[in-house]
Amino acid sequence: MHLADGVLSLPVLAAGGAVAVAATARGLRALDADTLPRTAVMSSAFFVASLIHVPLGPASVHPLLAGLMGLVLGWGAVPAVLVALVLQAVFLGHGGLTTVGVNTVCLALPAVGVHALVAPLMRRGPRAAGVAGALAGAAAVGGAGVLAAGALALSGKAFLPAAGLLLAGNLPLLPVEATITGAAAGLLARVRPDALAAVPVAGAADA
Repeated sequence: MHLADGVLSLPVLAAGGAVAVAATARGLRALDADTLPRTAVMSSAFFVASLIHVPLGPASVHPLLAGLMGLVLGWGAVPAVLVALVLQAVFLGHGGLTTVGVNTVCLALPAVGVHALVAPLMRRGPRAAGVAGALAGAAAVGGAGVLAAGALALSGKAFLPAAGLLLAGNLPLLPVEATITGAAAGLLARVRPDALAAVPVAGAADA
């Protein structure tokens, strides 16, 4: 779901960049010595998973792991996604540098959103965690697709067909991400519940 350089309009790029800066600042405040290693691992997993991509016009479709990142990292998912996107753009030419802000918003904000919605279920045992993870995985992909398509649509009527294609292309990812995230969340709830309980619900007041 990486949007390429030279596609989005300047107002969309500017708005996406501003939101990304604010969200990244919030995400950095959520990191500490305990969560930083976990954030690095999830950023690396996102980096590798999103390299398996299928071009779709001015964007691409690929595994996201956004739901899992949101459940494990909360607001920390924002800087994790940002770092991975910058490295991909610089070293692999995947995505773009001018669209890093918009791409970060499209991929990371749904992760934070699903964390706020389902994180309380993660603390109710492996079965509930598996269900919550499946919901998070599907919702994060859906949210990212809607935001990316919206960015294209707002950049001009000429991109409306591409926006529709992007949404349709991401539909097959919904069950895939739901299965992966649900299984991973259930496993974490059994073997490393502290990895989930340690993350405060997104949007909650800082301690």
